[in-house]
Amino acid sequence: MRVLILNDLWDQRIGSSVRQMYQHAAVLESLGHETLVVSTTPDPKLVGKATELGIDLIRLHSDYNPRWRAWVGMHNKRVLPELEKILAEWKPDVVHTHLVHSHLSYGALTAARRAGAAVVFTAHDVMTFCYQKLTCFHGGSKAGGEQRDYAARWQKCLPCQRARWRPDRNKRILEIMNRDVQRVTVVSDELGTVLRANGLPVHRRVHNAIEPKTSLPTAADVAAFRKKFELGDSPVIAIGGRLHEQKGVGQLLQMLKLLLGDFPDLKMIVMGKADVYDREFRAQAETLGVAGAVVPTGWLDGDELSAAYSVIDALVTPSICFDTFGLVNLEAMEHGRPVVATCFGGSQEVVVHGETGFIANPFDVPVFAGRIGELLSNPTLASEMGKRGQERVAKTFTIERLCQEFLEEYEIARSQIRV
Repeated sequence: MRVLILNDLWDQRIGSSVRQMYQHAAVLESLGHETLVVSTTPDPKLVGKATELGIDLIRLHSDYNPRWRAWVGMHNKRVLPELEKILAEWKPDVVHTHLVHSHLSYGALTAARRAGAAVVFTAHDVMTFCYQKLTCFHGGSKAGGEQRDYAARWQKCLPCQRARWRPDRNKRILEIMNRDVQRVTVVSDELGTVLRANGLPVHRRVHNAIEPKTSLPTAADVAAFRKKFELGDSPVIAIGGRLHEQKGVGQLLQMLKLLLGDFPDLKMIVMGKADVYDREFRAQAETLGVAGAVVPTGWLDGDELSAAYSVIDALVTPSICFDTFGLVNLEAMEHGRPVVATCFGGSQEVVVHGETGFIANPFDVPVFAGRIGELLSNPTLASEMGKRGQERVAKTFTIERLCQEFLEEYEIARSQIRV
């Protein structure tokens, strides 16, 4: 089987979901299938053929002001002619699309179907009906995050997006999904609930996965990381990924202020771009009086990221947006670390409350902080939860399982084309 994979993102260093895409392709190839990834880049020097993690890749050029995403993301005239040539020459049996909202565009789904391929669309986020990360559904701090209003409508979207709002966007996306896509998968059941609330088709949930590491960091690796970032013997918690207010960084700084009362030596490492922390969160940390406990590590990957997971006592993911899955949760669990995760989105399908960590409402800062404190004050509990999380990853979230489920989806999609 020839599987063409579409994704706006190609650099595996920028996100776990991109690494997962290449890992999935590698398993497909080990089973005798052929794969090709088509992606985009704003850098003309990177346009053309390449390989990433051993997988063949073609990068197309796309660069525009994101203000116009509601228009260009529907039909990107710059990349679609090149994509159509690739489809005609490579002749895939299946086109598996991931993130195409910005550059490859939803027009890529139509192009794939016209080329005679079966089309499988994997939703990793809410952007099939939302313009950004879904933040309006829970009612915010006024409602204590207790609402669950998932449906998009102009009364919410127009005030949020203003000039960027396109009245026919969601209608056109739905038409394309119904006409040109044979199978739609989601990375969590809760994401499926959200998409269905907006009239979108959902055929199957395929949980994310990770390829297991051949070895975890040694005690010497952990000591070296502690020394590099001057952590000493302090207890350590962490937040990781793209730093944004909607990822709950501000909430966590408030929690840190409470935690320092009981754990005065506590350090919080911020595993994201240091310039973003400096620009958007340092002032808040200084106002709260917790800046000295925050250790911005900058963006980590590879062995250094693995060492960071091995250093921490707990990973914290306090997102106040709809967090569709949270691959960082799996990565921490693989390293035997418990997780305290948001109640918004799919984290509760990854972290089993009371067994591998805790699920809490990040708008309830004292309660969320209290869950972190439980782990810091009870190392035995934290260790037991970490071990159960490690076992859960090895049993449930394997890349082989993900590949098998997608192969089943490919066959279903192809049978619908033949009919």
